[in-house]
Amino acid sequence: MEITIKTEQRCQLIDITSQVESVIAKSKIKDCLCLVFVPHSTAAIILTENEPGLKNDWLKVLKKLVEDEEFEHNRIDDNADSHILSGLLGQGKVIPIEGGQLVRGTWQEIFLVELDGPRTRRVVIKLIKG
Repeated sequence: MEITIKTEQRCQLIDITSQVESVIAKSKIKDCLCLVFVPHSTAAIILTENEPGLKNDWLKVLKKLVEDEEFEHNRIDDNADSHILSGLLGQGKVIPIEGGQLVRGTWQEIFLVELDGPRTRRVVIKLIKG
């Protein structure tokens, strides 16, 4: 299953938890693993709290990790920072499902991290039975 997310800014965090939960509910699968994967090299998937200040903190830290760097890739396509951050964060997460529900902490939500937007992003959701 895939969902499509349209991003609006160059860098932003978009909570996709409800869309993932909807896919799980429609599947009627009760116990498995859920792979959430973004097939893009300038986006990522993270689990974090959906709190505005924390989302801004994430963006500040990510920007700081790559600021003032002179990336060679920028001579081709001015988005080397996006590729680097995507690789560091990772393009996918595997989350257990028990009783038809995602197993996650109280404050954990699933986020698409846009690092080179605005764009239209695909998110692949794969349920893997053991």
